[in-house]
Amino acid sequence: MTTIPTINWLSDLKVFAVNRLPAHSDHHYYETMEEARSAASMKMRHDLNGNWKFNYSVNPDSRPDQFYQLNYNCSGWENISVPGHIQLQGFGKPQYVNTMYPWDGHNDIRPPEIPMDYNPVGSYVRMFNVPDPMQNKPLYISFQGVESAFYVWLNGEFIGYSEDSFTPAEFELTPFLTEGENKLAIEVFQRSTGSWLEDQDFWRFSGIFRDVYLFTVPEIHVYDANVRAELDSTLSKGSLQVDLKLLTAVSAPTKIVAELYDAHGGLVAATDARHDDEGWTLSIDVDGPELWSAEIPYLYKLYLKIFNQFGNLVEVIPQKVGFRRFEIIDKIMRLNGERIVFRGVNRHEFNCRRGRAITKEDMLWDIKTLKRNNINAVRTSHYPNQSYWYELCDEYGVYVIDEMNLETHGSWQKMGAVEPSWNIPGNKPEWQNIVTDRAISMFERDKNHPSILIWSCGNESYAGEVIRNVSRYFKSVDPSRLVHYEGVFHARAYNDTSDMESRMYAKPADIEKYLSENPDKPYISCEYMHAMGNSLGGMYKYTDLEQKYPMYQGGFIWDYIDQSIIKQDRYGKEFLAYGGDFDDRPTDYGFCTNGIVYANRELSPKMQEVKYLYQNLKLVPDQTGVTIINDNLFTDTTDYDLEYTLFLEGEEIYRNLVHVVVAPQSSGHVEFVVPADIMNVPGEYCIHTAFKLKENKLWADVGYEIAFGQFVFKVNGIQEEAAATIGDLRVVEGDVNIGVHGRDFTILFSKQVGSLVSLNYAGREMIALPPAPLFWRATTDNDRGYSQGFRSGIWYAASLARQCVGIDLEEGVGQVCVSFTYSLPMNTDVKVKISYTVFADGSVRVKSVYHGATNLPQMPIFAVTFKVPADYDQLEWYALGPEENYSDRSKGARLGIFRNQVSDNVSGYVMPQESGSRTGVRRVNLTNREGQGMKISSVTEPVECNLSPYTAFELENANHHYELPNVHYTVVTVAGKQMGVGGDDSWGAPVHDEHLIHADQEMEFEFMIHRV
Repeated sequence: MTTIPTINWLSDLKVFAVNRLPAHSDHHYYETMEEARSAASMKMRHDLNGNWKFNYSVNPDSRPDQFYQLNYNCSGWENISVPGHIQLQGFGKPQYVNTMYPWDGHNDIRPPEIPMDYNPVGSYVRMFNVPDPMQNKPLYISFQGVESAFYVWLNGEFIGYSEDSFTPAEFELTPFLTEGENKLAIEVFQRSTGSWLEDQDFWRFSGIFRDVYLFTVPEIHVYDANVRAELDSTLSKGSLQVDLKLLTAVSAPTKIVAELYDAHGGLVAATDARHDDEGWTLSIDVDGPELWSAEIPYLYKLYLKIFNQFGNLVEVIPQKVGFRRFEIIDKIMRLNGERIVFRGVNRHEFNCRRGRAITKEDMLWDIKTLKRNNINAVRTSHYPNQSYWYELCDEYGVYVIDEMNLETHGSWQKMGAVEPSWNIPGNKPEWQNIVTDRAISMFERDKNHPSILIWSCGNESYAGEVIRNVSRYFKSVDPSRLVHYEGVFHARAYNDTSDMESRMYAKPADIEKYLSENPDKPYISCEYMHAMGNSLGGMYKYTDLEQKYPMYQGGFIWDYIDQSIIKQDRYGKEFLAYGGDFDDRPTDYGFCTNGIVYANRELSPKMQEVKYLYQNLKLVPDQTGVTIINDNLFTDTTDYDLEYTLFLEGEEIYRNLVHVVVAPQSSGHVEFVVPADIMNVPGEYCIHTAFKLKENKLWADVGYEIAFGQFVFKVNGIQEEAAATIGDLRVVEGDVNIGVHGRDFTILFSKQVGSLVSLNYAGREMIALPPAPLFWRATTDNDRGYSQGFRSGIWYAASLARQCVGIDLEEGVGQVCVSFTYSLPMNTDVKVKISYTVFADGSVRVKSVYHGATNLPQMPIFAVTFKVPADYDQLEWYALGPEENYSDRSKGARLGIFRNQVSDNVSGYVMPQESGSRTGVRRVNLTNREGQGMKISSVTEPVECNLSPYTAFELENANHHYELPNVHYTVVTVAGKQMGVGGDDSWGAPVHDEHLIHADQEMEFEFMIHRV
């Protein structure tokens, strides 16, 4: 009976798959053993990626509804690239929303209704000839990802229909093939019933965005292989169990042979499969198997060889196998018997030019980046990823929470409030099948990957019987893995849905409260450290819990990569765009930029902190040696060289390399061997210790530093008399200006301006705009979420409007001090005093003193800022670096000498904001390309510095980098203190108290300006 497709399927809960083939494992298959061993290109697969003919319609009524007919001429249509999103190829526009549905405010509908006035339709046509190797064989088509619903025709005949954007949909084409050219027609609708289930925090696209290919199968074909590598409780005996489902064109196989090889190609065991009424099965016992983990991703290779009735080999399936045991024992998740800690990230599939249509090269870059930065786990937020990603996680060693394609955030959370009156799927049985179908499709495809430890029932869909039944499904088909679902936090009646307590953005104190009350489940933060813009402050408060509470088992940073899209401004210059930049409404604007990696796959400065806090190898040096703490579960330190380097005032004076073996989950100590008397010179010393790779790895080359630790100390001694006090100064106090003159310099202070106005060394003027007190930093994304402008806006005004109410001049031996006292525009008598002490060598000591007052809000920064000409843009820091750091994000920074340019200190956060600051600044040289300029140095305590092309206010007033003005100056900001950047969340979480600046406290700091 011919099925007649109807557009009503788009909103019919009961119709989500028509003629779609059953989901199955993602294994490869070949015709010969040689092809299987070499992983040659699959001859039984033919790629349909590339250019397709395409028509875009804004809604179903305007679509060419007969385009699939053989006599419909599509030759005049546009071209579109597959895989790819429709909205990134000149048709329609992308839209970014977070929790609300994209039609909010446009259509008053409830599920499963969908908008029909605006429901873009992509009509695709591809002509193809059946490749010679596929002639006279069954032919199928596989769509690896289509958003969100689509119909398929071949040669005018209806083939099938499918929803679920992120798992494969496959159909048989054989009955409808013709000799010569065949017309394949695909109709893709952006919105369907499935759209209610795909309310993830991401860009709303549509189209064929993953691979499309034709495939055929041999006369006997393993359609599905369920490969289970199990371990007994002693971890010493492995059992490989395999269940096979076959497709047979002529007759059943006479024999199926399984051969298991180790990682070096040695044969471990071979056996024949058994056949009974249930199908073909086989088992192989392995004594003392090598175990798989992220630390040692050991993979066996299983070959399944299928023979036909004549004894001829017709199919070979290579399948990688990892033996590992994952379970909860005594309320703790354990891998191969050991307590696991997830040092993870949430990862969207994203590319700034291709959206979610990412490439293998993108995935290779990503997996190497995870490994290089000590990230051992990833949550596939919030949908199954491309199959290749799981292969990489198996091979490189990354733990995976595999999350099904389900999120209904907008159905139960309204303006941040929990309001589940029409939540789906909830307890609505009519939604059970469409939801469970998504779970089945993920499980069947991904079940053979050892990297997957946990199945996730989706994200932010509240809770209810439907999702609980999904959890029961996972447990029934796969007892070897655990099940995750965070939403039960909102509805404890469904607590058994999740095997672990999983929360989003719980504060450290809340987590400790849970862990200290004898909980029933281990805890993970499935999302934490919302890394939006300049963020990730206070991450150490979470990682510190790993050692304090055994039931705290880590978390997953939100998130891995910014979701920003390349766009051109009106002058044709490319920039990274966010929500709203495409005239998309409604939108959630810049909330898509939460990555520790920029969208162009450059590392954000935040990664510096992640890499350090996620170290499994911890180095704790002192003046004489280093304690090594190995938190690895299974590996010692054999793969690494221990390097220790001694620095004096940032300059290397000694380096040594030693080999040390510290067993997993233990510690060791190494004494330093250094030349006698090497630390006799007075000054600041730093011992830097590091573990570096001995040999090349898949993810990094020999010499790569995977962990470090530092110890800083001072050696006191007799200091030479400072040259600054030697020489004569001439002071001229005029009506308006106070001039201080030395041998080859002139320094002017203006009574009218109320500041230092000239710093002229040998005819070179360094001051382009006079120094002034600064209390405001360019608002970060987290500051905006906390309403910093509303709460602390008086400090913005105080930075722009102040009144000089006092000028003092003091002359001493070899020095002159000019001080300015400022009153700030507040209702209280708030004063700030900046003093400039000029010495005979032309150096200037700057001291700022603030007298605290009550009833004032937190102060963003306590600093002095001024401008110098833009020619001075070369920097050499002796400070904490190399990347920007803040008081609550400095654990991963190291003390050293670093070089960059002023422009480098405007970090690539998509919306301009405070960035580029350094803490622990001992000195920073600011010079032109000829090496002339100034040095800023600390006096007693290190200061914080930011040298930028822009003022805090220029950054504050720009929504994109292209809106920033042309560069005319270098802006120098020296701070006694800047508040932390925070990061518990980006919609109201304050910076932790110890990293705030309380305005009722007395504060002062000082620094020196020297000529260079």
